[in-house]
Amino acid sequence: MDYSLAVENGPETIPGGTGLLLVHPSIGETDRIDTDFLKTDTDAFLVVSTRTTAREVEQKLEYYDVDETKATILDTLSVERGYSRRTSDDVYYVSAPDDLDGVVDRVERFLTENEGKRRVSVDSLTEMAYYADDDAVYEAAAEILALLDEHDAVGIFHLSEEVHEVATLDRFRELFDGVIDLDGEGNVVVDV
Repeated sequence: MDYSLAVENGPETIPGGTGLLLVHPSIGETDRIDTDFLKTDTDAFLVVSTRTTAREVEQKLEYYDVDETKATILDTLSVERGYSRRTSDDVYYVSAPDDLDGVVDRVERFLTENEGKRRVSVDSLTEMAYYADDDAVYEAAAEILALLDEHDAVGIFHLSEEVHEVATLDRFRELFDGVIDLDGEGNVVVDV
């Protein structure tokens, strides 16, 4: 099954099972790319949020006119930070961004419980590595990529280029099927 990509300078479509790495500066405007990816040609999507709370994700989706009825959100921050949690059918929580097994498990459950064209956004690997470590996050990303392939789904994974060593960036780049490079001026280069 092919999916429309809707990312400037990229191909029209990508095959199911594709995982894309979005490499960006720390202050890069990633929301536009992320929300275009999520709202195009999709029946259901999961946002794994390690940078913002579920409420902030909902606000972003609303701002960019993404159909929230298709959204499932995994909030990894609220429990650890002691924020109140609003339980709903579409918002889930794990204890902290370094609960990588919990994250992988929730991605698997989302892919198993939903049908049709499914997309996953992991925002971000950098935050996960801040709480865990690069090797553990690399392994978790590899597990999620295998799940995307198994379920004919697609995913986009955020990684901030300024935070990681060049060798770490290269290692992550090689793990993914394609890379989207976003620079500080908003220019996009896609290599799929």
